[in-house]
Amino acid sequence: MANVLIADDNAEMSSVLAEYIKKEGYNVLVAADGGEALDIFSKNELDMVFLDVTMPVLNGYDVCREIRKTSNVPVIMVTSHGDDYEKIMGLGIGADDYIVKPCSPNEVVARMRALLRRIYFEHSEDGSKAHFRYENLEIDMDNFRVCIDDKQVPLTKKELEILWTLADNRDKVFTRENLLNSLWGYDYYGDCRTVDSHIKRLRAKLDEYPHDKWNIKTVWGMGYKFEVAENNEN
Repeated sequence: MANVLIADDNAEMSSVLAEYIKKEGYNVLVAADGGEALDIFSKNELDMVFLDVTMPVLNGYDVCREIRKTSNVPVIMVTSHGDDYEKIMGLGIGADDYIVKPCSPNEVVARMRALLRRIYFEHSEDGSKAHFRYENLEIDMDNFRVCIDDKQVPLTKKELEILWTLADNRDKVFTRENLLNSLWGYDYYGDCRTVDSHIKRLRAKLDEYPHDKWNIKTVWGMGYKFEVAENNEN
């Protein structure tokens, strides 16, 4: 049975949400603070994590940062504040979605379902995910791993999804809206700045390795594309 972690110091909310998620067929683990959340994370294989931003001991942002050092498990941040700064901050450290309190358990479950549907890319007929190689770049979606010159690049899951989407459609221009809708989903409440911030961090990580034969190019006024050597102006 798949495991879902709910980390929130509001015991009543955790209890109600846990009952709804259990009805979806998941085993639910509950933590009352950030330290307990990391302890549960270290001892269990998790399929989804809900993190309250303002937990004691370690807040949700700190817990998310620690989780992202070793795992691409889907993370949904939960907060009572809905300002853009908090959303961008949470998504910037690797969260996959953001829910603002008060929220109904039905909405939370629906967002969870939508996120889980988006986590994995379309499978090929034999049930395996895609594998991409160009020059010194290798993207292995079976193991959620990116290598340049056989050295693993530490990308977050969302950064990996962006790179895969662009690389697997080389020279095709994706608008910010294309990427936002396909990777975050139509029900995501953020805006295109989320895409720009993720692209910026992705480029910074890739630029630590040589990649003169390919690049993520900005197409001004349109969006982004994966550009290969024969068309690369840089």
